[in-house]
Amino acid sequence: MNSQNNNQNNNDNNNNFFNDNPMLAFGLFALVIIIIFKSFSGDGSFNNIMGNQRIVKTETVKYSEIKQYIKANKVESVKITSSTIEAIAKGGTVRFVAQNVPAFDDKLIPLLEENNITYEGRMGEPLVNELISMLLPIFIFFGIWLFLAKKMSKGMGGILGAGKSDRMINSEKPDVKFDDVQGVQEAKDEVVEIVDFLKFPERYIELGAKIPKGLLLVGPPGTGKTLLAKAVAGEAGVPFFSVSGSSFIEMFVGVGASRVRDLFEQAKKVAPSIIFIDEIDAIGKSRASGGQMGGNDEREQTLNQLLAEMDGFGTDTPVIVLAATNRPETLDAALLRAGRFDRQVLVDKPDFAGRLAILKVHSTDVKFDDSVDLEVVAKQTAGMAGADLANIINEAALLAGRRNKKKIEQSELLEAIERAFVGLEKKNRKVSDVEKRIVAYHESGHALMAELTKGATRVTKVSIIPRGLGALGYTLHLPDDEDRFLKRKYELMAEIDVLLGGRAAEEVFLGEISTGAGNDLDRATAILKDMIMVYGMSDVAGLMVLSRSQSSFLGGGQINNDFSEQMSQDIDASIKATLSERYEYVKKTLKEYDGAIENMTAILLDVEVIEGDKVQEIILDFEKENEMESRMAHLKEEEA
Repeated sequence: MNSQNNNQNNNDNNNNFFNDNPMLAFGLFALVIIIIFKSFSGDGSFNNIMGNQRIVKTETVKYSEIKQYIKANKVESVKITSSTIEAIAKGGTVRFVAQNVPAFDDKLIPLLEENNITYEGRMGEPLVNELISMLLPIFIFFGIWLFLAKKMSKGMGGILGAGKSDRMINSEKPDVKFDDVQGVQEAKDEVVEIVDFLKFPERYIELGAKIPKGLLLVGPPGTGKTLLAKAVAGEAGVPFFSVSGSSFIEMFVGVGASRVRDLFEQAKKVAPSIIFIDEIDAIGKSRASGGQMGGNDEREQTLNQLLAEMDGFGTDTPVIVLAATNRPETLDAALLRAGRFDRQVLVDKPDFAGRLAILKVHSTDVKFDDSVDLEVVAKQTAGMAGADLANIINEAALLAGRRNKKKIEQSELLEAIERAFVGLEKKNRKVSDVEKRIVAYHESGHALMAELTKGATRVTKVSIIPRGLGALGYTLHLPDDEDRFLKRKYELMAEIDVLLGGRAAEEVFLGEISTGAGNDLDRATAILKDMIMVYGMSDVAGLMVLSRSQSSFLGGGQINNDFSEQMSQDIDASIKATLSERYEYVKKTLKEYDGAIENMTAILLDVEVIEGDKVQEIILDFEKENEMESRMAHLKEEEA
């Protein structure tokens, strides 16, 4: 049975090979026919392949000598062509061959008949040989070239198939519905009428209404832009053509434009339909960006063809173009004008309710313990996108499986959140006792300032176990209330105090400072710089905005406007003075709570990890003990 299946598979492969290479198959067939044709003699025998078994010798002679052999009755049979004569001697052991015979000899045939010699003629054979020798190499060369060219076009989109978009387009009818897309309710509301138009286009066409031809989905990575586009097609029940913007760009100029035409032709054939272009900024960047003349000719031609195709839609062509990008500020103005991408729909990171809904969607096929509270997870994942939340559920499932558990518990979910924020735990990294002690004081300083400073986020966990790419310890702050979209000035200053707490604890309790505060100082400086240059929270620049972000979704670098050298010096001086002032305040606070720092450090060195509740308990015990000592001292003073 297996042998039959293998034979069948081999036959199928051979058939597919020859179907994919028709010219090569024709060349091979022609070659076989030519060999057979050449091999047959006039009487049907394979003389040129097998040979006459009686002939043992072939001699090349002159034409006149053959005529003499015929007259002497030494010849048994003759084979005549237009340029050669073959004579078989009597007994059949010798063949005489004469070449370059006269074009016409009217005495030869009578001479043969007079001597009763059998003969046959194969006139025209040299012409056939000449044609074969000329055409056969051409057939073979063309077949090999076609075969190699087809292989190249499959592997790298070669010249023969470069303009086709069949392989780069994913054509499907998605089964995704709006219920599968959570956390972007406002965006779903924006696209509802698109679905209605695709379901009932005649309702709008009869009224003369024009539905938007293009819809641009903008938002941070991982927020569900592609999923929302599929949901639109799934709800409408129409074909969905998805393609990446980078797929249009090739090394050959004009290929991208050809692929755009091909894509829209396919969509129009099955209209109503949806075309979805992901990462459209790959082809839709502004043609005037960078102030350069010309630019990328291939990208510009592709963009021009896309603009032309979108202009070519009429009200009777129910094809909607959806596109997604996280860099809308780089798109060409012609692409965003009315009549093309008429609307921009923001697909932003979800709020608390949205995160909870997303977690429930991704938990459908996951086995949770009864103790799991997804609301806690939703509160502690502020700022995460839908893709991040899906990854947390998956990481928790992997952790539970690694621990051989039957169900996922709350601890696995919280550890997955921790892993997402601070990286993988590296328990096998060897850290010396001296470094471990420095890290313990450093993280205790962060934790203490986070608990004592108004406006700071409270501590969730403190650890001196290495994590991530280089962190020897960390203090985790996860919000436990509703989402925050704004920060006040005192909250930013509280964040700076917490960041300075680690460096200050090293100096106060160890008498030395280390390189461990490098990232803390960088973040504190950046916060102060934004307060001065972006938020207008300083008297240095007043309400002037001296910097703006390049991308609102990708966290791009700052683009500095022109300002004077004196302003730059004032900004630097203000940042330095503020950091010094806050650093002195933090050191003073740590000295006042020296007992709490020592207790926290001792526990960290012992167990390596303490939860936020334990941090608060240590601080509260210290305050009670301090209060008791103060009362006792006051009583002694009264007695004296």
